[in-house]
Amino acid sequence: MQTIFEKDNGASGINLCDEEQNVNFIPEKFKRNLTLGLPNVSELEALRHYKALSDMNFCIEKGFYPLGSCTMKYNPKVNELLASLEGFSCLHPYSNESDSQGTLELMYNLQQALKEITGMDAVSLQPAAGAQGELTGMMVIKKYFEVKGEPRFKVIIPDSAHGTNPASAHLCGFEVVSVKSDDKGQVDLEALKNLVDKNVAAIMMTNPNTLGIFEKNVLEISKIMHENGSLLYYDGANFNAIMGYTNPKLMGFDVVHLNLHKTFATPHGGGGPGAGPIGVVEKLKEFLPAPLIDFDGKKYFKNYNIKHSIGSVKAFWGNFAVLIKAYVYILMMGQNLKEASENAVLNANYLKEKLKGAYSLPYDEPCMHEFVLSGDKQKANGVSTLNIAKSLMDQNIHPPTVYFPQIVHEAIMIEPTESETKEVLDNFVSVMLDIAKKSETNPKEIISAPHSTPVKRIDEVLAARKPDLKFVQQ
Repeated sequence: MQTIFEKDNGASGINLCDEEQNVNFIPEKFKRNLTLGLPNVSELEALRHYKALSDMNFCIEKGFYPLGSCTMKYNPKVNELLASLEGFSCLHPYSNESDSQGTLELMYNLQQALKEITGMDAVSLQPAAGAQGELTGMMVIKKYFEVKGEPRFKVIIPDSAHGTNPASAHLCGFEVVSVKSDDKGQVDLEALKNLVDKNVAAIMMTNPNTLGIFEKNVLEISKIMHENGSLLYYDGANFNAIMGYTNPKLMGFDVVHLNLHKTFATPHGGGGPGAGPIGVVEKLKEFLPAPLIDFDGKKYFKNYNIKHSIGSVKAFWGNFAVLIKAYVYILMMGQNLKEASENAVLNANYLKEKLKGAYSLPYDEPCMHEFVLSGDKQKANGVSTLNIAKSLMDQNIHPPTVYFPQIVHEAIMIEPTESETKEVLDNFVSVMLDIAKKSETNPKEIISAPHSTPVKRIDEVLAARKPDLKFVQQ
């Protein structure tokens, strides 16, 4: 009988095979009093079962994924291949710097690339997601004013903003002040001027904004804020629309976060992982999370010598596998990053023009990478935006983002990305027009959708408020 060790005299030590001895270590209250009830199936049957389950999942490789504000572009498989190289995947984050020069060089080069793409003067790769990037940026802004001896406590946020913006500002202790949009879906300049005072630390914006519209007055907004001594924060969720054409620095922003899992083609389904690096202008560099990755001309190293650093915001140096994938994508695309933005904007405008007759278009402006329709016309026949979204599932199309931004009633937010062909877009248009027609002629068919999915209608409100997470053994 194999033992865990043998004593010097040859006697047996602890015997892992002695069931009676081992079970006595378990308190009675933790002992199972029922049989496991495991299925008695072959390996082939088990594989077929889990393959069938996996086929029920929707993914970008399975169909069109026009999820507004999420940039569900195709993630090239070469990214996955290179991120799985043993030299990367098996290197422990506590490895000595002398043994980690390759990984540190990659991170340093990614910092440099993101600096060039955003126009910023320094970049930290630490934040693990867009929302954490926002939080990190707000922490940098707060520390900046504390060191200056100006404890400003307000942050202005447009009424169309992502929900994480006010959440991030609030978590940092800021008072959130909402600025309304004008009739063109952009920041109302007069309303902004009335909100600005010496207690305002910053404004948080994304450009193009959440309606997919470029803020044409962004330079005027920058002037208003900077003359007040305030800073501008750029939410990079919509960065996929502007690569190579402009950057946050040129618009006057002081802090920016990027969603590598959106713009730079790394997967972000199932809740992660992601990466949300932040970039800052020169005067904010000394507040970034530590460490930064630096190069002294001979070796790459982790630089903790950051005078007013807010500290670390993520274990180790960030979600490294995601950083690899984004770096590979940037190297692979090069100047074609600009073309990616071109095609994303072209695809969005194509869909907008094709659909704006059948659906309401609250802001009939040239859009950037995404646009927002309203299902008000269909609602008049009893067909809600949620019904429209469910009906798309029957056609192997992932629903767009719905009911956001909240300033648009029955909102349908569509982002096709640059990955899709005209044939895919035309099919989407055909399906959407058919849904609009049936909403008038046979609304019950749309209201009762989906009809072909493994799971039909569920009570989303009940599921969100009272999730049943208990496992009941049969």
